[in-house]
Formats: sequence, C-alpha cells, structure tokens
Amino acid sequence: MSIFRSHNEQNTEQTIDKHALIFGLISVFLCGIGFSIIAPVVPFLVQPYTSNPGEQAIVVTLLTSVYAVCVFFAAPVLGALSDRYGRRPLLLVCLVGSAIGYLVFGIGGALWVLFVGRIIEGITGGSISTIFAYFADIIPPEQRTKYFGWVSAVVGVGTVIGPTLGGLLAKFSYSAPLYFGATITLLNVVYGFFFMPESLNKNNRRKEIAFVKLNPFTQLASILSTKNLKWLLVSAFLLWVPNGSLQAVFSQFSIDTFSWKPALIGLMFSIMGFQDIVSQGFIMPKLLRKFSDKQIAILGMVSEIIGYSLIAASALFSFYPLLIAGMFIFGFGDSIYGPSFNGMLSKSVDSSEQGRIQGGSQSIQALARMIGPIIGGQIYVSLGHAAPAFMGMILIAAAIPVLYKRTPVNTQSRRFPFEK
Repeated sequence: MSIFRSHNEQNTEQTIDKHALIFGLISVFLCGIGFSIIAPVVPFLVQPYTSNPGEQAIVVTLLTSVYAVCVFFAAPVLGALSDRYGRRPLLLVCLVGSAIGYLVFGIGGALWVLFVGRIIEGITGGSISTIFAYFADIIPPEQRTKYFGWVSAVVGVGTVIGPTLGGLLAKFSYSAPLYFGATITLLNVVYGFFFMPESLNKNNRRKEIAFVKLNPFTQLASILSTKNLKWLLVSAFLLWVPNGSLQAVFSQFSIDTFSWKPALIGLMFSIMGFQDIVSQGFIMPKLLRKFSDKQIAILGMVSEIIGYSLIAASALFSFYPLLIAGMFIFGFGDSIYGPSFNGMLSKSVDSSEQGRIQGGSQSIQALARMIGPIIGGQIYVSLGHAAPAFMGMILIAAAIPVLYKRTPVNTQSRRFPFEK
C-alpha cells in the first residue's frame, strides 16, 4: 500500500485506501457502460416522433445538448456540495437520479418525455466532477496522471462493452438498453451504499458554501481568472466543442452515410473504449516516462486532428474503411488527452478545492458539449455530413498553440513546489 504526503498537509502521511480505489474504478466502469449503452439506439428512439432524417438529426443533437445544459448548471453545485458534505452522499444520490433518467427515457411515449429523461440524467450527470474529486482525494499529486490513466482504461472497458451490448439488446427492443443501464446503475448504488468509504476528511471540508459558489457563471469567471487554469481550460474547450458534436451526430452519420444498424454502430463506439484499454495498458506508461503531461496532451490533440480528417474523407468518398481508421486514430488521441488534462488540472489546487475545480471544469466541458452538438447538427444538415469533422480539425488546430504557449510550466511537470 502506497504511502504519500497529503496535497495540502505536507507533514501528514496517508495511504491509498484500496477499497476506495476499487469502488471508484467500479463506479467509472459502470458509468462507462451505462452512458455508452444507449448511444447506438438514440436515433431509433427519436425516429417515431420525427418526419425526416434532417429533423431526426437535429432532435438527436438537441437531446445531447439539453443533457449538457443540465450538467453545466449542476456540476459546480454538486462539486461545491461535495467539498462541504463529502463525496459519498452526493455520488449515491446522483446515481439514483441517473437510473431514474434512464427509465424515463426508455419508457418514452412522446418526444417531450425523452427530453425529460435526458434532463434528469443531466442534472445528476454533473456527478462526474465529484468522481474525479474523489480520485484526487485518495491519490498523491505525483501519481494522479497515472491513476487518471487507469480511470480512462476502466471507462474504456465499459465503453467497449456498452455500445456493443446496447446494439445487441436493441434486437429485443430499442428501449432495452435503457432498462439495462438503469439496472446496472442501481446495482452500483447498492454496492456503494455498503462498501463505499468517504474520501474527504472532515478537516479538509469547506466550512460553508457561499451562494456565489453555486452559480456556474460565477464559477467559470473565478476559474478562468486563475492563472494556472485559464489557458488550459480554453484549449480544452476548443477540443471539447467538436468532440461533443461528433458524439452527438455519429449515430445519425453512420445511418445516413452507410445505412448501418444499431449493432454495427455500437461496435464502432466500442473502438473508443478499446483505444482507452490499449493506450492506458501499454502506451501511456511509456509516454509518462519520457514526456510531460502537456506534451502528451498535444500528441493526443494532433492524433484527433488526423482522426477527424479521415472521418471527413469517409463522408466525402462514402468509403467506410476510412471511418474505421479515423475512429481508431481519434480514439487514441482522446485516450491519452483525457488523463494528461485531468492530471494537469488536479495538480493546480489543493484537496479542499478539488470539487470546485473539477466542477468548474465539467461545467466548461458541458458548455462545449452543449454548443458542439447544436452547431454540429446545423452544419451537418446544411453543409454536408463531413462538416462536423472539418470543424474539429480547425478548432483543435487552434487549441494546440493556446495550450503550448500559454499554459504555465507548473501545470505540465510531474513535480511541483509542494512535492518532496
């Protein structure tokens, strides 16, 4: 069991709680399954309530955007509340809410019911900030990028299983993946209730929460005014906008361009999870020995640009092997960018601020994933199927110099002034 110094208490030795680590990894694994299992079937659930493919694409992207809007408002609230009351109660309540959201979406019956389901999921989906704060509580700063890599790999396993399973369950009913997602989420609640330890020591909790801390716009202004974070988050925002667009429009893109069915769409989503497993198991450990977090992040961004270019080419030439190659390369870039970004972010503040910073980061990501699907859906319909991928190439190309030139040195190194 590893011994390490607390992030904000240099003279206090702590150990990594193996039960906390195991619960956290199981939680993100089930989150990976629960979120990705519905991806292949959303266009088919929307189809009965729309009159043409263009309208269907817009509704699918709006469902993604409304989820992101709710995460945007909920994430800073949940992050701040977890800094005050602890991670455990917030996570359990949010998991219950996610299960309810899945059930409502699966039951459907009208387009507005689908939106209600996504709103419920979005409000509780802000808990991802609390999950990352949970890991930041139990892991020493110098090891966080490595452990965030583990998190990505475990999410990858869930993401591999989720879409494939969702596509197979769709053979019984398009709602079946939603019911399955609700079931495994509730099982995670039961496991967490009995086995999940609290990760945030009472001495490290915030004594009170000012109302201003619960306002996402104030949170954004505060976080973006922080010298170590501003340009890191701006560059991430430029990357997250097209990523959100791709995630929202991919199923519709596959149907319209190649006439794919849910099982094959699910298999393609699984590529992303497969890349996480390979990258974190074999590639990331080697990269961490040779490169800084910032350098790894830039490598991931370049890979995403190449992936987007192949995805655009697959639409222009109606040649699906290019899409498969593009998804593999994009997935590799995404798999190494995430842990390096979260490593840089978590090292920038002490433990009492992890929930607030992670909540603010998730709000910015949610804002990007709210804007991305709306823009992506519109240009997909008006400019062609390749347009969202071209947007990704342009915005990430702009993000790379922002990260490279503007991010301060102490957010890219694996050693910091407070580390002994």
